[in-house]
Amino acid sequence: MISNLSLVKNIKQILLCNDKPVPFLKGQAMSILPELKDAYIIIEDDCIHSFGPNNNIPDLHYDKIIDADHGFVFPSFVDSHTHLVFAAWRETEFMDRINGLSYEQISQRGGGILNSAKKIAEIDEDELFDISLKKLNKVINHGTGAIEIKSGYGLNTESEIKMLKVIQRLKKVSPITIKSTFLGAHSFPLEYRNNQDGYVNLVVNEMLPEIAKQNLADYCDVFCERNFFSVEQSKTILLAAQKLGMQSRIHTNQFTHSGGIALAAEINAISVDHLEELNDSEIDQLQNSKIIPCLLPGAAFFMNCSFPPALKMLDKNLGFSIASDFNPGTCPIWNMNTIFQLSVIKMRLNTQQALAGLTVNGAYALGIEDQQGSIFPNALANLIITKQISSLDYIPYAVNDDCIAKIIIKGLEIKR
Repeated sequence: MISNLSLVKNIKQILLCNDKPVPFLKGQAMSILPELKDAYIIIEDDCIHSFGPNNNIPDLHYDKIIDADHGFVFPSFVDSHTHLVFAAWRETEFMDRINGLSYEQISQRGGGILNSAKKIAEIDEDELFDISLKKLNKVINHGTGAIEIKSGYGLNTESEIKMLKVIQRLKKVSPITIKSTFLGAHSFPLEYRNNQDGYVNLVVNEMLPEIAKQNLADYCDVFCERNFFSVEQSKTILLAAQKLGMQSRIHTNQFTHSGGIALAAEINAISVDHLEELNDSEIDQLQNSKIIPCLLPGAAFFMNCSFPPALKMLDKNLGFSIASDFNPGTCPIWNMNTIFQLSVIKMRLNTQQALAGLTVNGAYALGIEDQQGSIFPNALANLIITKQISSLDYIPYAVNDDCIAKIIIKGLEIKR
């Protein structure tokens, strides 16, 4: 078969490039990204073929030449935590919080996740797919090249499966990698508020077996938090999911020190996500495990909460992924460039640390590091090419500036 070769030339600097996948980065290593200045990249079909110095471009027949015009090139963003499939926005609750109500108060009166669940129940699958695809395309057009999408706004078997089927349909039509997560344990439906164990039984004995039968989820997640799912309830659900072949993720420590980190270590969860509240003991637990912390600065910003202690984690030689938490209630931020900026401005990371969390470490969080997250031969050619900027630091600095010139997904330039 004849290959299609594309040349990206006149690159000011390639970041996160290597002859093999860049390893998961921790501590000081998150500040030292492999790089190559004044460079080119050759793309063969949908993958990286090779790269090197611009003054040594191989004399080959190129089907397409892309001029980077002295911009930076780095891997497309890997968004390892989103709730992209939802039926309606929740701006009314946004104003409720502005006026002083807490997240827990809104939830207890039937708002929050329960509000989104009501909307999911009312919409048909085709319409939900159409509006979700529009959101997904917007995300791709701003640099995301791989994404995780959760259910969790169904809270009954029919609606959870509806959401997961929409995610499966998105997988089939989208050019980017999508991982699906079952999050039926997102909140307790009103009818189960006084029968929490009854809902846990529904998740374990009805939802999970049917989802596994239809092969609808890569992962199972739970919201292990005060007023949501206890450690024991979370453990029951996640162990049942593991028996059915779904790996574990845990929402935890968003509002309290809820015990989710110790549980994650006990059951070998892939990630613990949020961590706005994180103490020294919990950091020690993470140090002694293979869990990937996932930080969500957009949620902390939008909720006016404390931010995850990213610098303290780095000082303890931890690494982490950084994701959007895109959802209609607590983080309606879908643009990973904004998350990049918040990571630097609010978590006080340097630009290299933030970029590592948004790309290579995010790829490890989704188990796709052998395909994406860094630039190496045979990796998918998912690339961001910036405009002519003075330095990489300009991206988080220039809050109102769209610094992206071109986006390449599987070797093809995306129309923006």
